Amino acid sequence: MPTKSLVLVRLQKPVPVQEKLFVATCHLMANSLLLVVMIKRQVVLWSTEPLQPKYSLEGHSWLITDVRFSPSMSRLATSSFDKTVRVWDAENTGDLLRIFTGHPRPVICLDFHPNKEDMICSFDSDGEVRCWSINNNSCLNCVKVFKGGATHMRIQPRKGKYLAAASEKVIYILDAETQLVCRSPLQGHIKKIQSVCWDPTGDYLASVSLDSVRIWSFASGRDGEFVRELDCSGKLLCSSVFHPTYPSLLVIGCYKTLELWDVRENNSMTLNNAHDALVAGLAASSQSGQIASASHDQTVKLWK
Repeated sequence: MPTKSLVLVRLQKPVPVQEKLFVATCHLMANSLLLVVMIKRQVVLWSTEPLQPKYSLEGHSWLITDVRFSPSMSRLATSSFDKTVRVWDAENTGDLLRIFTGHPRPVICLDFHPNKEDMICSFDSDGEVRCWSINNNSCLNCVKVFKGGATHMRIQPRKGKYLAAASEKVIYILDAETQLVCRSPLQGHIKKIQSVCWDPTGDYLASVSLDSVRIWSFASGRDGEFVRELDCSGKLLCSSVFHPTYPSLLVIGCYKTLELWDVRENNSMTLNNAHDALVAGLAASSQSGQIASASHDQTVKLWK
């Protein structure tokens, strides 16, 4: 796709958030028109058509760190500095379904397994990964991958074979079901990794550090092979998501801007003035083709 096609158009007015509460991240339900926004100790669910709030979920005693919709069911999960993982009913009134405890440190992120509706994994700040059964309300596995420096974790979509967990400048690749290390860590970043994300097919993994993005191939026979790197020195990178309609297009959240990188063509462009502060979270919906960007400027914006 040529560079001139790398354009995102804002669909609607920004979703406003209560004054003085910056937005840390957001997520879009893949097969529905629901947007969830994370604000300190609560999450707020919005309908995207029409754009209006539905209800909020409260219960965590400390800052919420991550929020994810289940890829196949009307559930969402939240993690928090309060060391818990909570699972909610996303379709009705936001009823609390489960509270998982056991992490010794703050839980910084979580993810649903794409092929096992009952399974969710969580990752704490000290490098411990736990796998939970929602139906049985129990911990299936607990593995200490490394000590300290944990930043982000995501499970490979569709295939569900791998779990990518980042610590400092390194990415550990685990078996998504057993949480055992599958291969040597992925290395090459000069600065601390901020986030990781998979493309919709699960064939490519993007890792975002403060000033660069690396692409790794997990296509057949190339598990973890380095593909290419985008140097974004001076742009303060934070988040990323692959476009749901153009799978080779990676959208990168930076300070006030969005970087659009066509990985296949190795072309990039900057969308200036996307927000008025750091773009801390990005999410995509395969059904609507929309992308949501959440920022510390107290807004969430929808793009296509």
